[in-house]
Amino acid sequence: MTAPLIDPFQRAITYLRVSVTDRCDFRCVYCMSENMTFLPKKELLTLEELDRMCSTFVRLGVEKLRITGGEPLVRRDIMTFFNSMGRHLESGALKELTLTTNGSQLERFATDLYAAGVRRVNISLDTLDEQKFADITRWGRLPQVLRGVDAALAAGLKVKINAVALKGFNEDELPTITQWCAERGMDLTWIEVMPMGDIGNEDRLGQYWSLKEVEAAYANHFSVTQLDERTGGPARYVRLEETGQKIGFITPLSHNFCESCNRVRVTCTGEIYMCLGQEDMADLRAPLRSSESDGPLEDAIRAAINLKPKGHDFDYSRQRLDGQMPRHMSHTGG
Repeated sequence: MTAPLIDPFQRAITYLRVSVTDRCDFRCVYCMSENMTFLPKKELLTLEELDRMCSTFVRLGVEKLRITGGEPLVRRDIMTFFNSMGRHLESGALKELTLTTNGSQLERFATDLYAAGVRRVNISLDTLDEQKFADITRWGRLPQVLRGVDAALAAGLKVKINAVALKGFNEDELPTITQWCAERGMDLTWIEVMPMGDIGNEDRLGQYWSLKEVEAAYANHFSVTQLDERTGGPARYVRLEETGQKIGFITPLSHNFCESCNRVRVTCTGEIYMCLGQEDMADLRAPLRSSESDGPLEDAIRAAINLKPKGHDFDYSRQRLDGQMPRHMSHTGG
């Protein structure tokens, strides 16, 4: 039996997030600059290489696989990859195959994703105001995303909305977004803006809306019950008694969740980042391409897990961007 992946702090690594592309059809102001220079396609792992790499992680004990980007559904022929990963669901080795998306392509792909074995999707959506949506995504069209949400629900996918909490932008929409999700049976998670990459003239400290304030704002509109539930991820949860909804809070800046971290991230070029908030990484592409045997790749994965840090360095407390990561979120994969 293949030994599982255990990091130096005795955390089992059972969750892999894989970016399949750094490209996106939006240019969200907290994620990318408007004029991005994307990676040459030859540097990206092919779909076959992504399959082989993910399959190796599954063999080493990964039970949850989340596909990210950029926008994963803009990768050409991406459904070939999803369909191929379905074999690990059928064998029982993989417990869940899911993705995070901006929703722009879901109208086209929702039914196919369900057929491939995907049962849940996370959709990033920060506002229900069409003009504000156009402003924050620069290139996005809200009606297209809303049709994608409807298509996902119609296909049988469970949808969770991820909203980045942005001061002075969507504060006033908290009850509106919450009610809209409730009417569709969707849970909602708020995420603090993270210091990732050069985004031009945008002010991250000005964007930062603490989720402590978000959680307090809910008490003004709803009866809030704290939940002990943990999903293996970074979110803390409450239940809104009026709607029965579960509301999550991902707080890398005001609350450190590292002690239970069970995940690593692999970029579309085969770099493994053991922590989203650290620059330490290892190259998996070279060992992947060096041999038809998976031995060198397995060795490289284990060596990387042995370097996984205890926690991250994000910090806004001194009103400067300590711990800011120079790479863009789209490069690492969320």
